[in-house]
Order: sequence, then C-alpha cells, then structure tokens
Amino acid sequence: MTLYLDTSLLITALSPEAETDTVQRWIKLNEAEGFAISDWVTAEFSAALSIKIRAGRMSIDERATALHRFSQLASRTFEKLPIGTQEFQIAARFADQNTTGLRAGDALHLAVAASASMTLSTRDKGLAKAGTSLGISTILL
Repeated sequence: MTLYLDTSLLITALSPEAETDTVQRWIKLNEAEGFAISDWVTAEFSAALSIKIRAGRMSIDERATALHRFSQLASRTFEKLPIGTQEFQIAARFADQNTTGLRAGDALHLAVAASASMTLSTRDKGLAKAGTSLGISTILL
C-alpha cells in the first residue's frame, strides 16, 4: 500500500534534525510500499525551510541541498496526488470537527490521504491523533 508522506516527515528526512537518521532508515525500509505526496507538500516544504532559515536553524546552503533532494525525490520517486474540489470539501469537513484541533493545512493532508485510501505518515503527533480519531490510517514516526 502506498504511503502518503506529509511535510513534517520530509523536513526531518531531508534537513539536519535530531531524528533525520531514524526517518531516513524508515523511508528505506518502507520504499517498497511506494510513497505519495501532493502539491500542498511541495508548497509547505519550501515554507518550512524558509522558517528554519529565519530561525537560524538552517543555512542557505543546507536549504539548497534539501530543496534539491526534495525535487529529485518528487520527480523520480513520489507519486503526485491531485488536490481538487473534493479534497478541499473533505478537508473542510475534517476542520469542522473542532475537537480535532486541525489547522487547514493538516486537514488537507488528511483529506488527500483519505481520498486516495492511503496511510498518512507523519512526525506530527497532533495530526496523527486527529487522523486516527477521523478513522484515517496513520503512522506516527
């Protein structure tokens, strides 16, 4: 079964963080399953790297390396899932459930995974908890 990778997982895998080695090993162990992302991951990945630069947690060179590696994976390895009206409507229904604490972007990740009947793989504890409460298969690393 193809796994939908959210941005938090890819940021950890492709930029220097304490858990980078652990996430990279997990990716290698699960690559036979196949991985998918959405265009939302692409946009959010770039924004997350910019936040790291502004916070002084990443250099410009590290950002360039991470973007290059992401671009290669996105074009050669990852299935790209479309986001259309249906996914936005599902995301709105998920976000309507105020007890989940979902932000719009996280609701969209869950909607894309749910629409494609994929397991969401994430490093975000709140997202994983919300996904589970909504009946979406999730993996928390």
